[in-house]
Formats: sequence, C-alpha cells, structure tokens
Amino acid sequence: MTFNTRMSQQFQSSSQHNGYRSKQKPDDSDTFMRLPDREIAGCITDIGVPFSAEDLQKPNPQHIQKVFEWCAELLLNTTRETVEPAMRAAAEDVCGENNEIIPVDTRNLMGFYVSLRKLLLECGIHDFSFSDLTKPTHERLVKIFSHLINFIRFREAHTGTIDTHFNKAEVTKARIENLYSENQDMEARLQQMRLERKSLLASFKDKEKQYEDIKNKLLTLRKNQEKITVQYEGLREERGRLTKTLEDRTTRWIQLQQDSSKLRPYASQSSAALQANLVSLGDSLSKSKNNADSLEKRHRALHTSADTFTTVQGDVASCTKVLTEISAEIAKEEEEATQAARRKDALSERSNNVREVERGESHLQRQLTRLHEKTQGLREGSNEKAEAARKRMEELKVMHKGLMEEGAVKRREIDSRRMKVEVMEKKAADLKENIAGEIHATHDEYMKMEAHINLYIKEMEQSIQV
Repeated sequence: MTFNTRMSQQFQSSSQHNGYRSKQKPDDSDTFMRLPDREIAGCITDIGVPFSAEDLQKPNPQHIQKVFEWCAELLLNTTRETVEPAMRAAAEDVCGENNEIIPVDTRNLMGFYVSLRKLLLECGIHDFSFSDLTKPTHERLVKIFSHLINFIRFREAHTGTIDTHFNKAEVTKARIENLYSENQDMEARLQQMRLERKSLLASFKDKEKQYEDIKNKLLTLRKNQEKITVQYEGLREERGRLTKTLEDRTTRWIQLQQDSSKLRPYASQSSAALQANLVSLGDSLSKSKNNADSLEKRHRALHTSADTFTTVQGDVASCTKVLTEISAEIAKEEEEATQAARRKDALSERSNNVREVERGESHLQRQLTRLHEKTQGLREGSNEKAEAARKRMEELKVMHKGLMEEGAVKRREIDSRRMKVEVMEKKAADLKENIAGEIHATHDEYMKMEAHINLYIKEMEQSIQV
C-alpha cells in the first residue's frame, strides 16, 4: 500500500508539473525552430515511419515511442533491444533471481529513455522527461520533433565533417586497442624477463665465483709465465751467441777448404812443369795485350766515324726542316688565293644584297606612308570613342549617385533590423533563464523519481528476503 501511495504521489507531481508546463506559453526562442505539423509528419514519414498530422494532434504513446526509437536507431544506433542486455544484467544485480518483478518492457523503456535523453540534450531539449514518452502532448511533441528534425538536417549537411571526425575517433580507438594489446604483450614479456633475470642472477653468481677462481689461477699462471719468459730470453741470447760462433767457424772452414783446393794442383806438379806453364802464360798475356791495342785503335776509328755521322745527320735534319717550312708557305699562299676568290664572290653577293635592300627600303617607305594614313584615321576614331566614353562616365556618375542614396536607405533599414535583433537577443537571454529554471525543476523531479525507484527496489528486496 505504501508503494501505491508513493507511486500515486509521484505521478500526481508529474501530472501537476506537466499541467504547469502546458499552461506556460511557448517560448519566443523556439519560434524560429518550430516547424509546421505537416512538415513534421512528412519528415517522420520520410525516415520510414508512417506518420500524419492527426497522429501529432492526438498522439499515441506506443506510436510516439516507435518514432523516438527509430530516430535513436538512426542517430545513435540504439533501440530497446540494444539496451536490453545491460538492463537485464542490472536487474539481475539488483533483484537477483526475482528480476521478473520489473516488467521487461518497462525496464527496456527506462534504459532507452536514458539514451534518448542524452540525444535530446544535444538537440537543445533540456526539459525532456519520462512523461513525454508515456503521456505525450501536442505542444511538447511539436517542440521536441522540431528540434530533432533540425538536428538531423544539420547532421546531414555536415556529414563529411562528422564522418571525418568519426573516422579519426575510430582510428584513435583502434590505435588505443593496439597499444593496449602491445602493452599487455610487453608486460608479459617484462614478467618473463624478470623470471629469466632471477634465474640468470643465480647462474651469474655461480659464474662470478668461477670467474674469481679462474682469475686467481690466471694470476698464478701469469707469474709463472713471466719467470719462464725471463729464462727463455736468456736461453735465446745464448743460442744466438752460439749460432754466430758456429757460422764464423763454418765460414773459416769453407774458406780454408777452397784455398787448399786451389793450391792442391800446384803442390802435386813439378818445378819444370810449373816453369813451362809460366812461359805459356806469358806468351798468352802478350798476345792478349796486342789484341787489346788493335781493338783500341778500331774503337778510336769507329768513334771518329760516329762523330762524322752525327754531323751529317744534323745537316740532313736542318734541310728537312727547311723543306717543311717551304711546303707550309706554299700551302699558306694557296689558301690565301682561295680566300681571295671567296671574298671576291662574297663582295659581288653583298653588292646584290645592297641593291635588294634598297628596293626593300623603298617598298617599306611606301608601306610607312600608308600606315601613317591609317594611324591618322585610327586617332580620329579613338577621339570619337573617348568622347562617347566621357558621356557614358557622366551617366554612370548619375547612376552611382542614385545607388548611393538607395544604399543609405538600406543602411537605415539594416540599423532598424539590428535594433530588432538586439531586442530578440534580449528576449533569448530571458528565455534562457526560464529554461535554466525549468531544467532545475526537471532535475529535481528526476532525482525524486530516482529516489522513489531506489526506495521501491529496497522495499522489494526486503520483502523478498522476508
């Protein structure tokens, strides 16, 4: 019984508010947004819902809800079916297994009302309430549909811009999703790397201990190496000294062996044989000396002949050079003769060209005389045209003066219209204040309704628990 009383109070307050709202006069600021009934009905019919002016005069809640649902699907891609899963989940969270207490149509309509209210806020309807769906009136529907149709027209006029920003938002959303997935992958990799780091730290400690042991062994081996290096250097020096001594002794032995091999034949022969060999060697030496003298004489003669040949060769080269210069002079004279003949032909050709130029000059002189005559005629024609243009300029000045007077009249009309616009702006500001008051009242009503619903849900939960 308390629930019925509370609900009756709620709907009573809603009806009182609607009555108060219906008694108010239509705002002046909505006048330019208001559309005729026939135009509203035609626009709604164009979007795919049969509608007439009589449906607007005598609205049917189910029909009006269908129109609102069609507009929301067109603009937001939202219907009662799309909000049903969310509302069903909310009912299950609130009521648990007894979620059928609230009818499905009612809860879907409430969820659809929230989405529709957001859409109408963007369209400029700030006082949209749940009663506009359940108990629509003609004045309210005309205002709401006028704003909604104007919004749809504006959206269609700026479809390109809206699509551009929507595509940017989709690209940004896809980018965010990719970055989120990449972040998840990176976090998984980071976790795996942390695990690997822990395992590597344990192995690194073992390796570090092994490294210290190897380092100590290496230092010991390095000291031993230094000692062995000192010993090796001493042995190397000793080996070099011994090698040098061996080479010296081997060289002396080889030299002595060669000397002994040279002297061995002489030691085995007799003195008489050695004397005979000495005589034969002296004879051969004298013959060699005579041959050397004869060869020296021949060398001198050949040297003299070579000098003579060199002198003759220089004379022949000078003669050849003189002959070359003579042939060059002859070719040059022949070329000069050829050029003289060419110049003679060119001179005769130029004299003919001069005669042709004189004839052309006389012809051009006659043409110049004719052009002077034409120029004089054109000058007279231009003077006549200038006089006509001056007369036309005077006529244009008279016309400009008339236009200036007409512009002054129009400026005065514009000033008067500006004053009217300022008056309309002042009325719009007053209307805005009134709308703000109605918005606060609607918000208070909505909060009361929400409090009643929450209280109702709590009582239902308590009754279910009992």
